[in-house]
Amino acid sequence: MGKNRRSFTADLKARVALEALKDDKTLAELAAEHKVHPSQITRWKRDLVSNAGKAFSDSSEISSAEEDRIKTPLYEEIGRLKVELDWMKKNYLLIQSRRKEI
Repeated sequence: MGKNRRSFTADLKARVALEALKDDKTLAELAAEHKVHPSQITRWKRDLVSNAGKAFSDSSEISSAEEDRIKTPLYEEIGRLKVELDWMKKNYLLIQSRRKEI
């Protein structure tokens, strides 16, 4: 039987990557200490450096493409509901006028 895959928490990954950035210990020492492969530590370190700017960015910022992706279905639904409401108003007025005739 094969081994189960281990999963690491984001906190562990960040802690190990920060230790690797400090260069107090070698990758081999860190790998032995945390029981992970040195290439995994290198990948976490690279990810930490490339995404460090996101830690200080405003989390409410959404890219315009993401905003459009969210807004498009909402506008479509608003349009459908408006047409449906107009149809119901028209039919309601038609029914009311017929009742007055009777």
